[in-house]
Amino acid sequence: MTTYIDPSRETFEAFKALPRDTPIHMLNLLLYREEADYPAGHEHAGKGWSGRRAYEEYGRTSGPIFARVGGSIVWRGTFETMVTGPADRVWHDGFVAQYPNADAFFEMIKDPEYQRAVVNRTAALVDSRLVRFAPGEGGSTFG
Repeated sequence: MTTYIDPSRETFEAFKALPRDTPIHMLNLLLYREEADYPAGHEHAGKGWSGRRAYEEYGRTSGPIFARVGGSIVWRGTFETMVTGPADRVWHDGFVAQYPNADAFFEMIKDPEYQRAVVNRTAALVDSRLVRFAPGEGGSTFG
C-alpha cells in the first residue's frame, strides 16, 4: 500500500496553479501511527507518544497560525466504516478546514512557527489525504 504524508511536487504544482483568491475547503483524512516517529534529537522523541497525541500537539502548535490566516474547521468526524471504496482502507479521523483563499494556506505553510509545528504532523501520521475543494452550497438534494 502506498502511503502519503506530504504532497508530491506534481500535486503541489497543480494546487498552486488553481485560483488563489477564492475560498477553499481542504478535506483531511488521517491515519495515525501507533507510536509517533519523531526525528532523533527532537524534543518529543522518546516520549512514547501515540500518533494521535503527536497530532494533537500539531494542532496545539499550528492552531494559532491557522487562526491568524483566517482558517477554521467547518466539519470534523471520526471514521466508522468504508461504504464505497476498498474495504481495507481505513482512517482514524477526518475534517474539512476552510481558508479564505489559497494565499492564506500558503502564508500558513511558509510561517517559521508552522514549519516547526508540522514536524508533529509528520511524526503522527502513517498515511493521510489532503484534497482541495471549492466550497459549494448545501441543500436537500445530492445534485
